[in-house]
Amino acid sequence: MNPLKVGVIGVGHLGSLHAKMYAEMPSVQLVGVVDVDHNRAMQIAHEYKTAAFTVVGDLLKNIHAVSVVTPTSTHCAIAEEAMQGGVHVFIEKPISRSTAEANRLLELSKKKGVKIQVGHIERFNSALLALAKYRLNPMFIESHRLAQFNPRGTDVAVVLDLMIHDIDIILSFVNSPVKDIHANGVAVVSDTIDIANARIQFENGCVANVTASRISQRKMRKMRIFQRDAYISVDFSEGLAEVFRLVDQNDPSAAATMMLGEIDTGKLKRKIVYEQPEIKEVNALKYELEMFVDAIQRDTQPVVTAEQAIRALEVANQIIQAINQQKIVV
Repeated sequence: MNPLKVGVIGVGHLGSLHAKMYAEMPSVQLVGVVDVDHNRAMQIAHEYKTAAFTVVGDLLKNIHAVSVVTPTSTHCAIAEEAMQGGVHVFIEKPISRSTAEANRLLELSKKKGVKIQVGHIERFNSALLALAKYRLNPMFIESHRLAQFNPRGTDVAVVLDLMIHDIDIILSFVNSPVKDIHANGVAVVSDTIDIANARIQFENGCVANVTASRISQRKMRKMRIFQRDAYISVDFSEGLAEVFRLVDQNDPSAAATMMLGEIDTGKLKRKIVYEQPEIKEVNALKYELEMFVDAIQRDTQPVVTAEQAIRALEVANQIIQAINQQKIVV
């Protein structure tokens, strides 16, 4: 199989990591990079033994797929130009500024027969991957994603910068439409919302309480999932998952777990067991880019589709709208 020719548009901190990951893949040829700071592009090109292009269109003429790692406001225009030329696109989250732009990209991808994968990287976190063997049916979810201030990403509200990771994960867990959203937030050090909390209610009765901040002293990326007979904790920063669940007295699946106690109510005696699912260390960014390349080479559906990213963006924008409606003018 011939190598897939790829490029990277935008080689700031994250984009340079895209270039690094592609350069390490045996089935990929990193053809070149582009950045508005051409000196930066030349530096990254030299580091990963590729070319620095000055014009996006010149790069697109020479590749099969591209990573778009630029400010959110530019995602739509760049991705459109790529897809018009038949180039598959990996777009860092969020997919775009608005659902109108995102839907335009989706329709163009169908028309041109090219793939879109969106960079919701936490889907590839080793702690989350370790839960694949469990049947998740959450009825209450609580998540906290707190970060220290970094000017990078402040072109959009924290809801689109950080919270959208948890929104995407929650929507992948809960197979039900959103019924209602209540939210509050405030701009503290930037011109957009820096801290936000949202309560998302689903039609099936599930409730998600989601908090995100980029003005915290300590970093935190945790999610707690409560469902019938189980409590699951995920620490994305530590790559750790813990499962507490109830099993029947004679359930063979609990044989290799730690028993914490018993509940002797109702007709059946049940065990409370604790499990720490096996964590397989993965480089989340490299894994998601490998899955993007694999989807192109095998002509399969990307792991995080444009449709899924649009749903997450819709919820994120509803949260921002709810916050804006709560603002008090004094």
